[in-house]
Amino acid sequence: MPRSTWEALPAAVRAAIEHEAGDVREAVLPSAGRNSDFSATLYTAAGPVFCKGIAEAGGKRGRMHRHEAAVNPILPVAVAPRLLWRLEADGWLVLGFEHCPGRHVDLSPGSSDLDPTQDAIATMSDGLNAVAVDAPVLAEQWARLAAWRRLAKDTPSDLDLWARDHLDQLTTWEAAAAELVAGDTLAHTDLHALNLLAHEGKVRIVDWAWSRRGNPAVDAAFLITRLIEAGHDPVAAEARAETMPIWQQAPPRTRTAFAVEIWGIWEYLERHQPLAHRAALTAAARKWARYRLSALR
Repeated sequence: MPRSTWEALPAAVRAAIEHEAGDVREAVLPSAGRNSDFSATLYTAAGPVFCKGIAEAGGKRGRMHRHEAAVNPILPVAVAPRLLWRLEADGWLVLGFEHCPGRHVDLSPGSSDLDPTQDAIATMSDGLNAVAVDAPVLAEQWARLAAWRRLAKDTPSDLDLWARDHLDQLTTWEAAAAELVAGDTLAHTDLHALNLLAHEGKVRIVDWAWSRRGNPAVDAAFLITRLIEAGHDPVAAEARAETMPIWQQAPPRTRTAFAVEIWGIWEYLERHQPLAHRAALTAAARKWARYRLSALR
């Protein structure tokens, strides 16, 4: 369904939100975001609050938002906005978060946002390192998806020639990745510019709906792909990640396995859940994985 405006929300939902947040004087919808049926910064007499909601509270996306609410209390306050309240009304699930001012980061080479982004991810991983968490397991998710195995079984005609000739190698690395990504730390798993907000020299991390329990080095791996997509070459992107302890502690085999797995995920999703941005992301993941695999020869 199209994303709702404040005025189009059911009256009972608006009333429930105003009971929590105060009278809404203005609602400013963000320019991006696909996972909520309603999202806006609400300006109230008590101050601004960021609000996001799902129309079908009992559905899959409702479960994602419940998960985001459940993990919020353990997130480091230095990088993650606090959940202020949650409510259900007229079939909707709505979350209200601390307002987080700022703009989406620029991950391109030379950007002043790069160092604060790395600092935020390091703070995130350090704060979550020793925290017990009840969350979906990323290793199980990767094993179920088995993207390269699926692509090998039903190989797309447009899969690049190198990948077609090395599917056995790619599926072997994929199996290793499903083992190496196991862990007990909460990882964000969806780090990209739209989920990283820069303000006054600092970066905060939002939208934890896709967070999973696993090896925290996976967040550095996802960031490397996004850096390459933004214009870094693989060497420069890995050098950026090398400043973060979670990547410093990842052995070469883990790094290569994650690169191959992320490439396979995007190759598969580009074909089975196509979105406009996925071709560029697949190309970036391919570039990184090929770089790491070429170093093995």
